[in-house]
Amino acid sequence: MIVIIGAGAAGLLAGISATKKNKEVVILERMAKAGRKMLITGKGRCNLTNAAEIPELIENIPGNGVFLNSALRVFSNKDICNLLENNGCPTKVERGKRIFPESDKSHDVVDTLVKIFHHQGGKIYYDTKVIKLVVEDGQIKGVSTNNGQTFLANAVILCAGGATYPTTGSDGNGAKLAENAGHTIIPLKPSLVPLESDWQYSKELQGLSLKNVKAYLLANDEKIAEDFGELLFTHFGVSGPIVLSMSNVAQQALALGKQVDLIIDLKPALDFEKLDSRIQRDFIEFSRKQIANGLVSLLPHSMIPVVLDMAYLDENKFINQITKEERFRLLKVLKHFVVPIVGTRPIAEAIVTSGGVSVKEINPKTMESKLIKGLYFAGEVMDVDGYTGGYNLQAAFSSGYVAGKSAAESIINM
Repeated sequence: MIVIIGAGAAGLLAGISATKKNKEVVILERMAKAGRKMLITGKGRCNLTNAAEIPELIENIPGNGVFLNSALRVFSNKDICNLLENNGCPTKVERGKRIFPESDKSHDVVDTLVKIFHHQGGKIYYDTKVIKLVVEDGQIKGVSTNNGQTFLANAVILCAGGATYPTTGSDGNGAKLAENAGHTIIPLKPSLVPLESDWQYSKELQGLSLKNVKAYLLANDEKIAEDFGELLFTHFGVSGPIVLSMSNVAQQALALGKQVDLIIDLKPALDFEKLDSRIQRDFIEFSRKQIANGLVSLLPHSMIPVVLDMAYLDENKFINQITKEERFRLLKVLKHFVVPIVGTRPIAEAIVTSGGVSVKEINPKTMESKLIKGLYFAGEVMDVDGYTGGYNLQAAFSSGYVAGKSAAESIINM
């Protein structure tokens, strides 16, 4: 028998792969439903993968993406799309090569994968938490569960996820199981996580979303990351796709005690001179208005008083009284909007976990443990993490598929 721990993206693909060659495959899932974390990805739409070529996929998995080179070639982004489409769940490609189910419903992806697994003879036991890996003489023998059961197994695939969104079942238990069995665990940290700021404008800008802005991070005034896209102001600081993509770098700099600032170019399509010309035209049009009323076509309403305050401009001052020096101060804020960063949100609020089972102790071609025969790993429980855009789910799908395939083949060859 093959026992798979976790019915998430990695676990379901491991099950589908394993049941092609072995009908005695069970998935033990601690939650009442499968794929709980998948259901909330992509704002409930499930950004299941990315259409990029394999080298680009690896580049966008900065956390040990090279380790997945073999797995991505065995089961690629095209393979997961074909698997879903051949089973009644068509997909589509959107901006940034992101791939979603055509229905825009994440449960269609989960339901399809569960259906395939069941159709191939696999079984899922829900509300079943694994509390121990049973290992004897360097060989996996099975698992023990919270309800007193012991599942004997020729192979066990650990796909229990990381430590993010614990309400979905990912609470770090997978790393604990592996550590108790003798594996090295790279400390779990939040990756793809919102950033905290102690600045005074959080309340004024809370809930404001900015699209098509350019942002970069400075650590002790040295640029360490940059991105373009959407950003969201929150009550604690900043979030949104471009913030999440740079959060790991910010976290590393903060850990070294560096001063970290997020710099936002609010008008990236215009250089300084063109933006100045644009503002001067607006100033001529609204010359008899107060400056706060003269920026309505340039900025969101809630942002105007914040920008003026940062530029040391009185919002009640009339535009025809604004000096050239004051206009330049306004320009600088628009092109160099500074948000001081003091920390990251807790790991429970991160999209992805950084850290986990050390990939040095896992065979990249089979996903089998180098320490315990018959024990395999897949997905977020490993020290592998990528950017937003479908890369993390593809990592889970590919590693899960290879782990399931390898486990089934090892039993046949026993």
